[in-house]
Amino acid sequence: MTGLNLQKDSVGWLGIILVTVILVSVQSQFSWLVAFPEKFFVPFDLFLNFIMDLMIKHLGWFFMGVSWFLEWPIKGVRVLLQSLPWVVTSFVFCLVAFIASGWRLAVFAALACFYMVVIGYWSESMNTLSLVVISVPMAVGFGFVFGVWAFNSKRAEKFIMPMLDILQTVPAFAYLLLILMLFGFGTVVGLIASVLYSFPPMVRNTIIGLRRVPLEIIESGLMSGTTKGQLFWQVRIPNAKKQLLLGVNQTTMASLSMVIIASIIGGTADIGWEVLSQIRKAQFGESLLAGLVIALIAMLIDRITSGFAKHSSDYQTLTNNGLSRYAYWFVAISGSLLLYILAALTPIFDVWPREMEVNPARVMNEGLTYIIVNYREQIESIKTVAFFFIMLPAKIGLQGSVSPFTWGFELQAWHSTTYGIAICLVALWCGLRISQQFAFVFLLFGIFFYIGLTKMPWPAVIMIYTFIAWKIGGRKLGLATCAGLTFLALSGIWPETMLSVYLCGIAVIVSFILGSALGIWAANNDTVSAILRPINDTLQTMPLFVILIPFVMIFKIGEFTALLAIIAYAIVPAIRYTEHGLRNLPNGVIEAARMMGCSNKQMLWSVKIPLALPVMMLGLNQTIMFGIAMLVIAALVGTNGLEQIVYIGLSDGNFGVGLIAGMGLAIIAMIADRMTQSWSRRRQEKYGILV
Repeated sequence: MTGLNLQKDSVGWLGIILVTVILVSVQSQFSWLVAFPEKFFVPFDLFLNFIMDLMIKHLGWFFMGVSWFLEWPIKGVRVLLQSLPWVVTSFVFCLVAFIASGWRLAVFAALACFYMVVIGYWSESMNTLSLVVISVPMAVGFGFVFGVWAFNSKRAEKFIMPMLDILQTVPAFAYLLLILMLFGFGTVVGLIASVLYSFPPMVRNTIIGLRRVPLEIIESGLMSGTTKGQLFWQVRIPNAKKQLLLGVNQTTMASLSMVIIASIIGGTADIGWEVLSQIRKAQFGESLLAGLVIALIAMLIDRITSGFAKHSSDYQTLTNNGLSRYAYWFVAISGSLLLYILAALTPIFDVWPREMEVNPARVMNEGLTYIIVNYREQIESIKTVAFFFIMLPAKIGLQGSVSPFTWGFELQAWHSTTYGIAICLVALWCGLRISQQFAFVFLLFGIFFYIGLTKMPWPAVIMIYTFIAWKIGGRKLGLATCAGLTFLALSGIWPETMLSVYLCGIAVIVSFILGSALGIWAANNDTVSAILRPINDTLQTMPLFVILIPFVMIFKIGEFTALLAIIAYAIVPAIRYTEHGLRNLPNGVIEAARMMGCSNKQMLWSVKIPLALPVMMLGLNQTIMFGIAMLVIAALVGTNGLEQIVYIGLSDGNFGVGLIAGMGLAIIAMIADRMTQSWSRRRQEKYGILV
């Protein structure tokens, strides 16, 4: 119990609240407090467009040459994959899957390939795969080189890491437009975008892997008289192999995700384009069938690469002895030749006949129509309740949203008074039972909820977030937050920023609460954990806009659909990190708590959750990142924030507008990332926990 004595750390919070209340009370007399004055807008977009025009004018020949050069390997791989009989390619996939993870994955690979064949999407799948085959080695190569550079040079690392943060937080659509304007339409757009988006994980894993090589192994290598090059290639790299392969796994998945997104402007006959075109035609059955192809490819590649990463040492041992080193090569070559001959003799093993294709899309569309027609009232009720009682109040403020049309009454003075008294009483209770800082944070939340995020004075918002960042991460983070938010105001995108924060914020809060609850349940129940694990794997490996399909099918376009899609994607890290944090607590602390007679409830809330909170906050960090990534994709189904500006900039070919909006989302993401990481680090230091 902290009492009513004002603590030193609470003085700043009290000052922030008083200034916020003053700004809110006078904003009706000063309109510029709500809307940033247009005369102070800085035309960053015009400057960026000017730079882009100069690059195209003077260096256009260079970029076109690069585009021409990169197009040839893509065409070569595409011709190879398209010319091979489907049975040969499927056999190779199954063999690689068997080597990576055993017969179960091999069976899954066989079923996945057969589905692509019989559903009629084999050709489109090979076109998608051809881009992945080229982009992944390029991304892995670039990532490895930059990772080694950052490992060997602290100065290089200080330059490289912020660049990686920008590449991973700026929405893909933003630099898709840049690549499109420089390199023109075509498959090269997808290739370059895929490499840019997917090589950062390889850089990070290379740095981590090289740094985690035990010091005693390095010293042993030095004592053996190894040269600098031998020490790196024969000591560091073999011991960092597992981490490097994990980097390859993450790079591959990121590359596949980006290739799919790039199809929006590439216009190639691949699976991504097929999904998008079917969605645009409202052919939801066809789009879902094509989307399942993407999901199967993603899951198959994920399982194969993660299998090699998990068992890298076993395979190294396996392939070091005599014949077994070449056994799989022999099986692959001889099996492929035999199946190639079989396909030449039996056309069905070469090209699957169109008349034998299975297309349940019509049945699926009829089933969807039945659900929509017969359960329309229930679906609309869910949308109405969520929109009017959750989304709308948080969007435009309690006072502005309450009306006879929504809740059936007009907000009176006594309503506001009652609300204010209730917020103050709850804050007082928090100050007495939890902490004074938590009480002040709750008061700020109450003000935000009453006024509404979009109606809050922009100086107050900048001041509040700057102060919070300062308290959590220190002076540098506070100044960076202030500079980032000021840039958003000067760019003229402040209202759209608040709308994006609103939608993503609601989704993140819901995802984290539900995900944490499910993670706690899974940590205490092995059956629940076993059920959730494949669901999480599927959601995490499934490309982003494929997740949109079932929600668009049922709820149509709109913010509610976008909200559900964001929650479905962002909930995964909250579940995983919560379960991981609770399952990996120090045994000594748990045993000590049990000896003290803690009940199960006390054990959970007073021991386990406080200790697991740093890991759970890392889950919150990833939930925010996942939410922002999905937010941009959700612009396809109707949102009005920065994500929509990015998409409009892409559609209109306005590079400056699209990039500024993308940078706005990146600023939000990086501020949230640094704040959650800093808070988690402080908690780890407090409890002496290493994550």
